[in-house]
Amino acid sequence: MTWLNEIGATLSDTNPTLVTSFGKPDAELQAYAEQTVVCPLTQFGLIRFSGEETQAFLQGQLSSDIRALQSNQIQFSSYSTPKGRMQASFYVIRRGNDYLLQIDQAIQAAIQKRLSMFILRSKTKASDATSELALLGVAGKHAKASISKVFGAAPDAMQVIEQGDIQIIGLLNEHYQVLLPQEQAKQVWEQIVASGATPAGEAVWRLSEIQAGSPWVTAATQEEFVPQMANLELIGGISFTKGCYPGQEIVARTQYLGKLKRRTYRMHVDSLDAQAGQDVFSPEMNGQPSGKIMLAAPAPQGGMELLVVAQIASLEHGLHLGDVNGPLLHNLALPYAMN
Repeated sequence: MTWLNEIGATLSDTNPTLVTSFGKPDAELQAYAEQTVVCPLTQFGLIRFSGEETQAFLQGQLSSDIRALQSNQIQFSSYSTPKGRMQASFYVIRRGNDYLLQIDQAIQAAIQKRLSMFILRSKTKASDATSELALLGVAGKHAKASISKVFGAAPDAMQVIEQGDIQIIGLLNEHYQVLLPQEQAKQVWEQIVASGATPAGEAVWRLSEIQAGSPWVTAATQEEFVPQMANLELIGGISFTKGCYPGQEIVARTQYLGKLKRRTYRMHVDSLDAQAGQDVFSPEMNGQPSGKIMLAAPAPQGGMELLVVAQIASLEHGLHLGDVNGPLLHNLALPYAMN
């Protein structure tokens, strides 16, 4: 991806496609808090499904109602084991006659391979669209104004505006993605920067997704959560009427028998040591973990913001990082209603 080098991106030593920053991570965080940032979203991969039976195939594999997805919308969704544990979460995006699954890049290959195993005689084909298509993210206080300035309009949450080969995607909490061919990425990037957006790395975008309550499954948390634990049914990522898919029986039983004991919460901790997959503890649990961190990112005010999947009953007793004597987690608001 030569254009990433041309725009001054700092790439990860361990993952040469991952943009960690543009050399000033603290300033990038402040720009997100006070103004607008634009981020190359190379932490995500794209699985393309093509063919006349694609919709029916995905309907039988994912938790959301794929048949209800219109061309001007996106969905949250998930793919689970037969025991109802999420192996991956996605944005599902329609592009022409194809369906794209946006997924954490580190788990893309394994999930693509697993889904492909079940295609059998279905008239659909899975392929990697990551090298063909680019994703740019725009977030911050003035993100809507920046998107409107460049594209003439900004979509509502979970809606899509198409302009030729470019799709402008609205996400929860007024942040946005731009999906476009790789060869157009640098030109559009420069237009967004010219609108007043500061270039920023992956951690800043991760913070924007935490603040939106977007439940991304990563390699550190595969098979840890039932979809409702990740709040997926609150944001349109689960259908309870669509019929069978892997884990559907567990998901339905959890919903209708009222057995949900964990939820995802947005929290802050005065520590820089939190990471996805790390356990959190509560005094009433007698030394057993009360939950697990789904996502963690540095916060502009210091410390870190987190998405934490934890026992609902533990909230009143307090959650701590690492052990019951560790730093206290402070609950923050999510942009959607909890019930």
